[in-house]
Amino acid sequence: MFFEKFQSEFIITGFLLLILLIVRFILVALITKISRKNGINLARIHLINRYVSVTLLILGLLIIPFIFGTQARDLVVLFSSIFAVIGIGLFAIWSILSNITSGIIMFFSFPYKVGDKIEIHDKDFPIQAIIEDIRAFQLHLRLENGDLVTYPNNLMLQRAVTLIKKDAIEDVIDSGIDDI
Repeated sequence: MFFEKFQSEFIITGFLLLILLIVRFILVALITKISRKNGINLARIHLINRYVSVTLLILGLLIIPFIFGTQARDLVVLFSSIFAVIGIGLFAIWSILSNITSGIIMFFSFPYKVGDKIEIHDKDFPIQAIIEDIRAFQLHLRLENGDLVTYPNNLMLQRAVTLIKKDAIEDVIDSGIDDI
């Protein structure tokens, strides 16, 4: 009885999910192709693909109630309550979200890659280091003395950065081989 009453809604929901899966497949393939062409780390590719999947899932969850006939005014109270709680939570963790957003921006338009030697022009903590890894929240930078520094992504976009040498990690590896 229930399935007969909402048969067309279930069919439309199935088509919506199919369309979202196709869009996800296309976006993941496109992001992966562009990323590999630009030499981006595989872990970062998976992270951005996960962001795309979650965004499409949320979009689907927002559309499905309307397919089943829910009126916008009925959802206003629910969403306003949810957004109030989320807003308070997001305000509490704004720096984390800032780093994630910076990580997404850096994924698509960051001119430096893993292995490049850079100089960060920070008046309080100037750094000359090799980029060892680029993560969702921070960069891992290896100093010349061997220390590992984690540098937040949002600060990376706020500071002036100079590329000293591309693929400097190869020089470090080569110098280590010469010492053996």
